Amino acid sequence: MASGSIDFTIGSRRLLSVGRDLATWSFSLEQLIASQPRFDPPAPGRDGLRVLSAPQDGIEAIAACFPHHLAGGRQDYRRHYIAMTGRSFDDYLNCFSAKTRSTLRRKSRKLAKEAGDYTITEHRTPQEVAAFIDAALPLSARTYQARLLDAGLPDAPEARAAMLELAEADRMRCFLLKLGETPIAYLSLPVEGETLVYAHLGYDPDHARLSPGTVLQLEALERLFAEERFAWFDFTEGEGAHKEMFGTDSVDCASFLLLAPTAANRALLGARSTFDGAISTAKALAERSGALSRVRSALRG
Repeated sequence: MASGSIDFTIGSRRLLSVGRDLATWSFSLEQLIASQPRFDPPAPGRDGLRVLSAPQDGIEAIAACFPHHLAGGRQDYRRHYIAMTGRSFDDYLNCFSAKTRSTLRRKSRKLAKEAGDYTITEHRTPQEVAAFIDAALPLSARTYQARLLDAGLPDAPEARAAMLELAEADRMRCFLLKLGETPIAYLSLPVEGETLVYAHLGYDPDHARLSPGTVLQLEALERLFAEERFAWFDFTEGEGAHKEMFGTDSVDCASFLLLAPTAANRALLGARSTFDGAISTAKALAERSGALSRVRSALRG
């Protein structure tokens, strides 16, 4: 059965969540970069659909599949990814400026100097992934993704079973960054075809200033390039400085809602439009005043 919610958020903080019976129509990276992506719409939920990461030039065709539904809640963004085919890790690093390469190396040295020697472990087999889950879950519960967005590493039994099933088929890549025996960052990457999917990254907020997520991401990429197996690293929907920095390419996407034309849904879309407009205006003012970075830090605190 379809289910879901429509969220009202500021930065990383969810202020309100309104439950709705929604199906999800999601586009994979491989669909997006195909010359003519196919549209295979799912059956809608009672209240409609949540469309995720749709190609911006295909929105009219997508909406036409549900002509009686109301469109709203649209968010435009670039879906970042790394094109890995035919590239070595050194080739990838050369996509960065000399200044950025120096900054990335400095982050690793700073972590080692200020927090002590660290280790990064890789987890692929079912036994290794089970150990990864056990080690990462307590850390995940402390991250802002889990506390504010319900987007931490999932701890439901069915989620664990799904990860172990993927590991059995050699379709999981997981990484932990540890200080001694204590994990301070984790990265979980399911494999879909030739694509690594950026599913979950989290880090200990007490070590945030040492950029453990960035250090872990870079080392994981070095190991993944060395496999010479993957064509893409998909940062999935949504913008973010981390995704923009590490991505080599992007595709213009949009996520939006297609809701059944009930009075309640009309009111909800109207409220969402008013809310999003107010946030957009406030963000523009904060950017001009230089206060945006301080606001983001406060929201994550």
